[in-house]
Amino acid sequence: MADLKVLIAEDNPKDYLFLDQLFDDWEEDVEIVRAPNGRVALELALTIDDPLVVSDIQMPELNGIEMARALWDAKPQTRIVFWSQFKDEMYVRSLARIVPPETVYGYVLKSSPKERIASAVRTVLLDEQCWIDPEVRKVQGRAGHSLTALSDIEYEALLDISLGLTDNLIAQRRYLSRRGVQSRLNSLYIKLGLDQDQFHCEKVGDSFNLRNRALAVSLSRGLINAFEMEREEADFQQWFSRFRRSMGDES
Repeated sequence: MADLKVLIAEDNPKDYLFLDQLFDDWEEDVEIVRAPNGRVALELALTIDDPLVVSDIQMPELNGIEMARALWDAKPQTRIVFWSQFKDEMYVRSLARIVPPETVYGYVLKSSPKERIASAVRTVLLDEQCWIDPEVRKVQGRAGHSLTALSDIEYEALLDISLGLTDNLIAQRRYLSRRGVQSRLNSLYIKLGLDQDQFHCEKVGDSFNLRNRALAVSLSRGLINAFEMEREEADFQQWFSRFRRSMGDES
């Protein structure tokens, strides 16, 4: 019987093979269980008493963060190492909201040297200590700074304009007045460092569309990305269908 059982959630065969081979150097006898997507990973992990997991973040069916949220709800003692090619602030923000108190977890970038990845996995799964990639720590610092971190309301406003919603539609979706929408957007612009006067030229008027500028800044900071926006688009389409029915628009 193996000393340890480790669940690897990874849909890319080459990345899975890389992780699998990491455990060849361990003195402990490790049984590897593979899950090709987040949904299968969750189902398998729930059958293990004290799950030890190494998980990609971007996966089909259920991404790594959604899988971790559901798994930690059922088994908060689960130790998870997230490994990803992304250090997006969107992911760091999402993780900060779901990690249970006293839970041990790690976050390492796929671009890291093999020795760093191996150290992260061993530190979390065996030594029971958190391990966060230095590059991710920088993002954590920015995401947690009171002057730059977006509140839930400001982040919601960012998602709405990323979806291309008008002020009127945002007001309907969020149960706000138009003034309330503008207040949220102004707060978002301030947090992103977008000063109205900064983008104004007397001879030509406004030099930038603040909505579009906010998207550009958010993309560079990793506050939004195409993968996660697919889910936001699906959520919006469901709401929009209900909204149209409630307005008697079946066309």
